[in-house]
Amino acid sequence: MDDKKPSEPKLSYEAARDELAEIVESLEDGSASLEESLKLWERGEELAKICQEWLDGAKAKLASVKKESK
Repeated sequence: MDDKKPSEPKLSYEAARDELAEIVESLEDGSASLEESLKLWERGEELAKICQEWLDGAKAKLASVKKESK
């Protein structure tokens, strides 16, 4: 049985986006060890998912408003 449910964004979109940008910069500069890079990558994946959830929610709200206004 699959009890997975969508995770709820815990950070604001802006906070997640800003942290993700910092992680990208850290990965691009290449100074982190392999282990640190993997941890940064995993956190980046989490943050990208949070951002996508916020964007999907906003898109759904806009679609709902558009549908109601017809």
